Amino acid sequence: MPDDPKTNRQTVKLPQENIPATKQQRNRLLKAVREYISDEKPIGPLPIEELRVHSEKIVARAGLDETYTDFAAVLVSNELWRGTIAATPYDKRLLLLPKCFRDHLNCPAAFDELGLLCENCGRCLNDEFKAQAEELGYAVLIAEGSPVVMSMVKTGQIEAVVGVSCMSVLENVFPYMEAGAIPSIAIPLLYDGCANTTVDVEWVWEAIYENSTEPTGMVNIEQLRTEVESWFTEGSLTKLLGDPQSQVEKLALKWLARAGKRWRPFLTAAICDALEQDGGKLRDGLIATAVAVECFHKASLIHDDIEDGDSTRYGQKTLHAEFGIPIALNVGDFLLGQGYDLLSKLDVGQGRRLKMLSAAAEGHRALCIGQGKELAWLREPELLSSEKVIEIFRQKTAPAFDVALKLGAYLAGSGDSLTEILARYSRALGVGYQIRDDIDDFQSGGQDSRIETIRPSLLFALAGERAKGEQKQLIDSIWTSVAKPADVLAEIETIFGELKIQPAATEMMEACKAEAMCCLTDLDSIALKSLLRRVISKIFNDIPTIKNRSDSAASR
Repeated sequence: MPDDPKTNRQTVKLPQENIPATKQQRNRLLKAVREYISDEKPIGPLPIEELRVHSEKIVARAGLDETYTDFAAVLVSNELWRGTIAATPYDKRLLLLPKCFRDHLNCPAAFDELGLLCENCGRCLNDEFKAQAEELGYAVLIAEGSPVVMSMVKTGQIEAVVGVSCMSVLENVFPYMEAGAIPSIAIPLLYDGCANTTVDVEWVWEAIYENSTEPTGMVNIEQLRTEVESWFTEGSLTKLLGDPQSQVEKLALKWLARAGKRWRPFLTAAICDALEQDGGKLRDGLIATAVAVECFHKASLIHDDIEDGDSTRYGQKTLHAEFGIPIALNVGDFLLGQGYDLLSKLDVGQGRRLKMLSAAAEGHRALCIGQGKELAWLREPELLSSEKVIEIFRQKTAPAFDVALKLGAYLAGSGDSLTEILARYSRALGVGYQIRDDIDDFQSGGQDSRIETIRPSLLFALAGERAKGEQKQLIDSIWTSVAKPADVLAEIETIFGELKIQPAATEMMEACKAEAMCCLTDLDSIALKSLLRRVISKIFNDIPTIKNRSDSAASR
């Protein structure tokens, strides 16, 4: 567990044994719970004995260890209450937070008979959860007092509870909640200890914002991702762009339709949906704008693949590997023109259209400058510090996120007031995203065959800063293309493990995520705040520790 990026303090390192250690396992169990409830249709609320019977079956179905039965029971109870919670107005809900989130050595807050009197100092998760929940209308307590909760229920002040606590406290509180049939969602802490612990933040936010009527304009992320993906079938693209006539048009359409994460057009669609006030009237313009964003992205990938000498992408031949560099360059240039053409024809008024074209052009220029710095380095490699690598990441990746977000905001008519916030958010998001890719590339063996021509890498920069003696000589030689892959790969893995490179890189990624979160403080839109927080959670998945490749292969 890395240091908390908000406080630089060391968090507790004892995971609760009855909770799955990885997010992948937790999501797998949650999926099993939802499938089981859909199939068996148990009717809640359920007493603890019945919850245990159901949870034992679910854990077995998911193929997980039986020690996770209690955690599964919590998830079952949550799912059975979720609809009721969603229908409960925010101002009739209580958010119950644990005092153990606080920085117990530096927390300035005092206690009264109800719990912790948060000073909103920003040193812990309680500050952000409390501020956003209260803005929605929640009552918030930072305490572990079931009698307090019961008294609030009896007086009618609250009708539902979202609670965060350790498993032992949840078990103690359950009888009170069961006796009162109190609708509740419980999110267990992931680590033992009464101070400086942590939680699955995404699950907390999802629980806080749970609602059935979506009065805050909440964007359904999964539904929107599915919709955005539908815009990039060959049929949908042909409907928007017209039947392709020439070879370049046909290749461009096929390249646009090729698989990808679609994060950039999704960001455009998501921020537009969060800000739009016209009840979906912008849909045709949004589809065109999202496709334009993907045109820019796919053009950059074509050019990057040529510049980097890559022969495969998405598990298929790159365009230049299949058709040659001249044709690939031409298709990439065509896609850039296609993107600008789509933006220029938007029916949004001249002023708004001009802002969108300007934002796209500025982002295109910035991205080329960032890529140009990397290409210049490749011609004359030199040792790079982690700070220099981060700067290259910032210039290479952030502009694409910035353009995607700004185009969606401008389309919705809200871009001017958000420009600086979105720029800062994109810088943090872009750097964190690139760090994650850097880690993923090494773990997946993506750099096995090109250590000789390695690109600016945070992992190698950190290793160069930490290594000494012969280890440093080896790492430094890689920057100047001296080492051979077959000779050094195993040794590099050993060096990275001894120097704890992956945890250090992951900590820097977490700091970027925290920085992106902090950028959202000044946003006035609850829907947009929630959206951009959830985007961070969706983009950044759990990253396993770097380990021996045979172990990694066995686990995949």
